[in-house]
Amino acid sequence: MITALEHEPDAPTRILCPGFVDVQVNGIGRIDVATADGSDWDELDTQLLAQGVTAWCPTLVSAPLGRIDAALERMAVAATREGVRPRMAGAHLEGPFLGGAPGAHPPELIIPPDLDWLASLPHIVRLVTLAPEAARAGEAIELLTARGVLVSLGHSTATYEQAVAAVDAGARLVTHCFNGMGPLHHRVPGLIGAALTDERVVVSLIADLIHVHPAIVNLVFRAQRVALVTDAVAWAGGGDAPRLPNGTLMGSTLTADAAVRNVVHHCQVALTDAVRAASTTPAELLGLHDCGRIALGARADLVALTPDLTVEQTWVGGRTRG
Repeated sequence: MITALEHEPDAPTRILCPGFVDVQVNGIGRIDVATADGSDWDELDTQLLAQGVTAWCPTLVSAPLGRIDAALERMAVAATREGVRPRMAGAHLEGPFLGGAPGAHPPELIIPPDLDWLASLPHIVRLVTLAPEAARAGEAIELLTARGVLVSLGHSTATYEQAVAAVDAGARLVTHCFNGMGPLHHRVPGLIGAALTDERVVVSLIADLIHVHPAIVNLVFRAQRVALVTDAVAWAGGGDAPRLPNGTLMGSTLTADAAVRNVVHHCQVALTDAVRAASTTPAELLGLHDCGRIALGARADLVALTPDLTVEQTWVGGRTRG
């Protein structure tokens, strides 16, 4: 739900929306969530609130399992902090159980799903991205789903049949559709073909207008439910987006509010649909039934946007900072 407010008789209208929910944040500015500790989390909170984000998933990319364990321990501690801050909905593990389209993930770190390790994951893990073609992927998806962990499909060159089998096993999201996956072909539809035609899944998009062309963003909104993600990374370099030396995209510097502006102003997507993709749909995927909407009984996680869709104020549980 989106509500228009006026705070003074002659003041411009504000647009009140449910707070944004970003399920893929690797880092912001100088801080990588993989190494964040102490006051780093407070700085991340400040940056997220400035974007209108009221719930998020700190995201870890492919790494040795022991290093992931250590990062998850730090996240679990950070999630218990008090105060006005975005809710840490849980960690997102993007790898290392990936497939034939590693993108910026070092290929040497990609391994088949370790079922014993997955069975012992701490409760802080809420989302895992893996490839349908990985060995024992179906077993891994069923194991994770039974534990209440959302499974997403990505960094993959899976066939259409492999992708559908993964959805049959319980996967319900596709990670940054079109990026890190085989192309769509009219006779060999692959993961993208499954993602855009299976009503059981949601597709996430990086709407920085670099990862995906505006026309394709519009097409995806017409075809399927969408979750807007930033895939933001710690980055101090220049250029149009963070890239490896060979030019491979390695995340973005996108903000959640910019994603909403981009799809509305450049992709001909209705504001209500953009806000649903930035808030309601990801909240539903994560099982956050008390946010992602403006309704009696819901948390007052809200963001006020100006007419040009920039963030004016953010509330978490009805409170603002300062």
